[in-house]
Amino acid sequence: VRSHGYEIPKDGFGFAGIRVTPKAGETSVIKIRRNQLAHRLCRLTGEGLYRDSVLLGHSVPLTGNTNPGLVAGQDSVQTARLGNQILWLWGDTSRMEYPLGIFRMAGALTPVPNPDRPEQNPENGIAFRYFTDPSGFARNMMPLKERPEGVIWINAPCVVKDKAGKDALVAHYSRRKGLADELEHGIALFQMGEGVFRVAKELPLKETWRHPSGHPIAIGKNGEDWLLFGSPNPNVRVRARLEDILNPAAYEAFTCLAATSDPSKPSPSLGDNGAPLWRWQKELPPCDSAMEDRWIKEGRIKPGQSRFCPADGNRPDERIRLHSGTVRWNAHRKKWVLLACQAMGKSSFLGEVWYAESDEPTGPFAKAARVATHDRQSLYNINHHEFLDRMGGRIIHFEGTYTNEFSGNPHRTPRYNYNQVLYRLDLDEGELLKVR
Repeated sequence: VRSHGYEIPKDGFGFAGIRVTPKAGETSVIKIRRNQLAHRLCRLTGEGLYRDSVLLGHSVPLTGNTNPGLVAGQDSVQTARLGNQILWLWGDTSRMEYPLGIFRMAGALTPVPNPDRPEQNPENGIAFRYFTDPSGFARNMMPLKERPEGVIWINAPCVVKDKAGKDALVAHYSRRKGLADELEHGIALFQMGEGVFRVAKELPLKETWRHPSGHPIAIGKNGEDWLLFGSPNPNVRVRARLEDILNPAAYEAFTCLAATSDPSKPSPSLGDNGAPLWRWQKELPPCDSAMEDRWIKEGRIKPGQSRFCPADGNRPDERIRLHSGTVRWNAHRKKWVLLACQAMGKSSFLGEVWYAESDEPTGPFAKAARVATHDRQSLYNINHHEFLDRMGGRIIHFEGTYTNEFSGNPHRTPRYNYNQVLYRLDLDEGELLKVR
């Protein structure tokens, strides 16, 4: 018996398993022990939700359609709150009857959950109401029919005020030929009546950071509303106004780059004590975990001087290079909490999920605890949904894309592969207290 983050203790001969004698009309229970901090709850997307339970005649949390939107797999979720609803957006979405699906974002709506209502507990699954075409399959959320070439990814949806004081849902869009080649990008505006995104402003391809990215954070500063962008570390900001979102000159980057450094080999600006000099400014690009990781390995900064490369709480001499995730305010811990997958992890290249916290959304995130592990499988683009928090923030939920992509493992978990899997985390579990 094998399961990511769970185990059955090995017997005297080293076998991790159990002997079961099936008998008609009886139930056999195989108990496994969780050896990671996060509880794996359920698969949120894809065909055949609760399939085996339905075949066995068991009651299931979500009754009715077990394949809403007729999707087989969905990549990387984004969310935004629209009044009393949550808008969910996914990347490339596959279907059952043909190898190719849609590649210009799928979408769905759900009510904003009430944390005091047990029937709305996310561990019972989430009943998505997909935007669909006449066949019932999920449809494109940004058709852009006049430019048919390439896939479209939407990133960082957020609600801002326009000049008339009305809410506008905007996001960054990228039309691409593949993972590397970008054909076009800019700011998209959600048309409520049509239920689609339209181009609001196209940006120059060389404009690499002056736009929304990651999972936005809304904060107040000096009486004004701001948005922080970046994944997982917030390192770009702009005032939360439509006119500023559309204006690249309004964006600021959080950086410690030296103004005179070679862009091809960036170097940090250091103070008299040898520590990086961090500041908000508009000319230089932001710094991130990958950049700090390189500087640590090159000896340009000390490990303890990093903001976005936390130490492993159990191995302080090891630093965690973060790949993608979120930073959210947590009322229970009264801290900004980070949940992100690790780049180039040991058990899996993109499947190790870490938790850290800080007094500020920009860090420093000093220590981290691994909360989920995947043996040669990926769980990337981690998203902590704060609207699913329970018990005043003590219980939080996050999801990620589970797939064998980027793992080097040819095995694909049936129905789960390339879909979203939900986890629950209790912030009062002992190991998490060590990262304070």
